[in-house]
Amino acid sequence: MHPSRPQGSLHRFFAGVAEYAFQTRLGVADPPLVEYMAGLLSRFVHFDAIYNVRNLAGRRLDEVADMLIEAEGRVGDPRREVHRHIGDFTLFWTGVYPEALGKLQRGSRKDFFLDYTAQGKRAYYIASTIASQNSSESQLFERLSHDFELCVYGLGEVRREWERRDGDPGPSLPILIN
Repeated sequence: MHPSRPQGSLHRFFAGVAEYAFQTRLGVADPPLVEYMAGLLSRFVHFDAIYNVRNLAGRRLDEVADMLIEAEGRVGDPRREVHRHIGDFTLFWTGVYPEALGKLQRGSRKDFFLDYTAQGKRAYYIASTIASQNSSESQLFERLSHDFELCVYGLGEVRREWERRDGDPGPSLPILIN
């Protein structure tokens, strides 16, 4: 479940747009953070990556509430990865497609009771505290927790920029590949 560093033209596109949005528009010169945002966008183009957390029976978990329960049942790296994914999931939806939150958190779902921003911040913080071989990754998760709202805003700027480059001023549909 650990994200690999995607390569190719789509990743380069997201890297360029993320760098422009974060560094030029927001004044955030943090290459590891910007690279993480580009990697998140590149991974989440694939629908399966958005919903890659599964319970022990193999059922795909599509609500943050269920992912939180699953994370608490795991230890070590698997727990860290589920919390990282919760952070990524909430960051993606709140930053890139906030208009989808109404559907994700409608009254018939458990997520109706959750604040995605608070859960994302908490998830990244927990991921930062679980021992890892990579201390720079832990520091990055801590920054993602601390600067979650800034990252939400930055991802919104990334979306506005890719829509501007598309030349289509109308509402955009999610770029997702099954």
